[in-house]
Parts: sequence; C-alpha cells; structure tokens
Amino acid sequence: MLLFQDEARFGRMSDPSRCWAPRPFRPLVLKALVREFRYVYAAIGPQEGSLDWMVAEAMNTDLMGTFLDQVGKAHPDREVVMVLDGASPHRAKGLAVPDNIQRVCLPPYSPELNPTEILWHELREKFCSNRVFDTLDAVVDQVKKGLADFSEQRDFVSRLSGWPWIMNSILMNAK
Repeated sequence: MLLFQDEARFGRMSDPSRCWAPRPFRPLVLKALVREFRYVYAAIGPQEGSLDWMVAEAMNTDLMGTFLDQVGKAHPDREVVMVLDGASPHRAKGLAVPDNIQRVCLPPYSPELNPTEILWHELREKFCSNRVFDTLDAVVDQVKKGLADFSEQRDFVSRLSGWPWIMNSILMNAK
C-alpha cells in the first residue's frame, strides 16, 4: 500500500480568498490575526482513496511516531510504503516506526510531488475559506469535519491524489 504523508498548520489567522457575489454587491470578508494554530498530520492513499489523519498540538518526532503508529494499526495486515518530505521529525533517529511501515523521502524542496498538498488546499478552500473563527477549538472542529467528510469520499480522495505518474508506478510495481 502506497501512502503520501504531510502535515499542515491550521489556525485563527484567516486568509481571505476570492468569492463570487452578484452585481452590484461587494462581499465583505472579515480577517483575523490571532496566532493560534494546530498541526494536522495526514496520509493519503491514491490507489484506494484512503485518508488517515490526526490533529496535534505540535509537529515533532514524538507526535510523528504517534501518527505512524496510528497508521500502522489502521492497516495491520498491509505493508505500507509511506512517502514523506524531508522534515526533521520524519528523519529523526529517535522516531518510532511500526514494522509494517517503510519510509521513502521525497527530494528536498519538492512539495509539487506530494498529493497531500492538494488535500490541504481543498480542505482550506471548502471548509475554512473566508471564515473568522472565535476559538481555536472551532477551527479544529471545522478541520475535523472536513477531514471526516473527505475520508468518506474514497473516490474523491483517489481522484485528488491518483496522479498519472503515481498510478503508473503502482501498476508497474504490481506486475
């Protein structure tokens, strides 16, 4: 099983984006500059449309190990090849990696090779765009709602992440 992993930060600093309104109206969008955030870890499976995720207070080696353990337990009878970027928590010597997970690092500075980046874009656009949240818990609740929604839509996740070069490599390795 091939998974692509990444993490992203979600918080109360809003980022207004374009939106449509009928003429002659101009939409008003509030902006928040509160520096509170949480990290979301996700692993996306292009072949099956799987999505494993976890919300955490930080991004560090221990929490990356917790996420890997969660993924390993979610797929106990599978051999998982997880593609990650080169962030230090992904390469740390003290990182606990389950026996059924093998890590493969992407080249440095190549986020365009990781389909999980598109997941973050979709999540921000569909669930967090042009909103000001009163609390950090409200942000986390909205992000969890979006991730749960995406998790149920396996064909959407597969289309989102099943880029031709990824699907071709899966097919080539299956032979």
